Amino acid sequence: MPRKIRELKSLWLKAGFTCKPAKGSHTKWVHPQLPKSIIIAGKDDSDARAYLEQQVDEALATLKKLEEPEE
Repeated sequence: MPRKIRELKSLWLKAGFTCKPAKGSHTKWVHPQLPKSIIIAGKDDSDARAYLEQQVDEALATLKKLEEPEE
């Protein structure tokens, strides 16, 4: 079952992303350690599309790798 848009936004806020409003239901999410931003389209109670969930998971995994101490 797909996650809701509000769940993805909550994950992003906890990870340190900031939200910048865009047109309509679109929001632009940026993180100081990542070079590109991600656009989330849809209302909070809508189901997230598969590609959007994948983008969120990939970005969170990249952040996790950046935060791990190198040995």
